[in-house]
Amino acid sequence: MHKYLIVLLSLLLLLSFTVPVSAAAPASLAQVVTPLIDSHPGKSGAYVLEKGEEALRARAWLTDHAARSIDVQYFIWSSDNIGILASEALLRAAERGVKVRVLVDDLLIDAPPDSMLALALHPNIDIRIYNPRLNVGTSKVKKIGNVVTGLRTINQRMHDKTALFDGQAGITGGRNMADEYFDYNHSYNFRDRDMLVLGPVVADMQASFARFWESPQAVPVEKLLAKAMKQMTSERATAVYAGLHAYAAKGENFAPEVRQALEELPAKFSRLAQGIVWDEVRFLCDLPGKNSARRRFDGGGRTTAALVDELKKATRSVTIQSPYLVMPSGALEIFRDLIKRGVEVRIVTNSLASTDNLQAFSGYHKQRRAILKSGIKVFEFKPDPAIRRELIERFPKLEKTAPIFAIHAKSMVIDGTTLFVGTFNFDPRSANLNTEVGVLIRNPVLAEQVELNIIRDMAPENSWSAADNADRFAPPEKRRKLRLWKTLPLEPFL
Repeated sequence: MHKYLIVLLSLLLLLSFTVPVSAAAPASLAQVVTPLIDSHPGKSGAYVLEKGEEALRARAWLTDHAARSIDVQYFIWSSDNIGILASEALLRAAERGVKVRVLVDDLLIDAPPDSMLALALHPNIDIRIYNPRLNVGTSKVKKIGNVVTGLRTINQRMHDKTALFDGQAGITGGRNMADEYFDYNHSYNFRDRDMLVLGPVVADMQASFARFWESPQAVPVEKLLAKAMKQMTSERATAVYAGLHAYAAKGENFAPEVRQALEELPAKFSRLAQGIVWDEVRFLCDLPGKNSARRRFDGGGRTTAALVDELKKATRSVTIQSPYLVMPSGALEIFRDLIKRGVEVRIVTNSLASTDNLQAFSGYHKQRRAILKSGIKVFEFKPDPAIRRELIERFPKLEKTAPIFAIHAKSMVIDGTTLFVGTFNFDPRSANLNTEVGVLIRNPVLAEQVELNIIRDMAPENSWSAADNADRFAPPEKRRKLRLWKTLPLEPFL
C-alpha cells in the first residue's frame, strides 16, 4: 500500500507548519487544520498539487487522519493498484468509525460487484452510482435500449472529482482514482493538476456533493445489484475486507520508494508549508443533470457560464491547458473578439502522438486551421516531454519502459491574476453534457505559479507548435484511425 500510506504523512507536514518539525504528529485532521483556518478568518487556504505522487500523498494523509466524515465523488474509479489501495484506505477509515460516502459515475467504473456490495454492507460506508444506465446492474439488452431511447441521457455524465474530509479539507481537479493519474502506470501517465483547499470553500463543495448524493440519478449500489446483495453474507464481506487489507500489506503493492519518500518528508516541510495561499476561493459547480435540455445536445451549465464570464473580462492574456480542444458553439467568436482587443491567447493541448482520445482529437483536427487562423497560439504536448523527468518523482524507475506522458490538467489563467483549476475540458461535452467542478481564485501568486508551469509545458522541449503539423510524429496506425473518426459527425459528444 505504498502509494496510499505515503500520501498521508505528506499532508500532515504540509498543513502543520505551525508545529515544529520535531513535535509529535497531531492525532487528527482537525488538530492540524483548525488552527490554520482560525488564524485566517474568512479566507480559504489553497495549495496546487502539480505532481501525481504529491497529490496521492495528500489524499492518503487526509484519509488516514479524518475523524468524522469522508465524501468522495469521481468520474473513474479503477480496480487497478491505486483503486484497490484507495478502497482499502477508505475501509480502514470506516473501521475506525468515520462515515464514508462514495459517489462514482456509472460509465467507467470497473469495480467487482462483490467488492462494492461488501463495502456497502459496512455500517459506515455508503456507495451510490450516478446515472446507472450502461454498466452497474444493467443487462446488455437494457443497455442497448437505453442507448436507442435516451442518447442524450446516457451521455450526461458526472465528471466531478472531489474528495472531502471532515468538512474542513477538500481536493478537486483533474485526477481520477486510477494508476495513470498518479504516475504509477508503466505505459501511459497523465500530466495533471489538483487543488487542495481548506476552510470556508469546503462548505460549498460539501453542498454540491449533497445535491448529487440526494439526486434521483444517484442510486445505491445495493439497489442496482439487489439479487447479488441477497447473496452477500457477513462472512463473504469479511473475506473481501481481509483481501483488501492483505493486498495493502504486501510489499510489492506498497513500493520501497514510497516508504522512503515518507521518511524524506521532513526535509520538504518548509517548501510545502510556504505553498499554502490564503484568499477568497470560489467553487464552481453544475447541478445534477447539468441543464434542462432534453433532445438537443447543447444547453450549457453553471460552470460553463461562469468560465465564459471570466474569459470575457480578460484584458491582457489568457493561458489555457486542456487535454482536448474542441471549440463549443460560440467559443471561437469569443476568442476572436479577445484577440482583436489585444489579448494574447495561448493554449496547450495534446498532440496526436500523446492523446488518449482519438475521437476528441478528430474534432480538434477539423477545427485546427480555423483556431490558428483566429490568432490563438496553440501548442501540442509531446508524448515524451522533457518535463516528465521533473514531474514524475519516480521517473528513474519508469525510464526503461518510457511511458507516454499526456496532458490531463484542466486549468486557465486570465491576466496573470485569475486562476481556474478543475475538471472542465475545453470541449462541447464539458460545456453542455457532463457536470463539471473547479475552484476559481483571484490571486496573482497562485495564478503566476500555475501559468509559469503551463508555459513551461509549451516550451519546445515539451510541445510542438500546432502550426508545424506534428501529426507526422504519431504512429501510422493512429493516423489511420484519426482519418476514420474525422468522417463521423461526433462534435456534440466530444
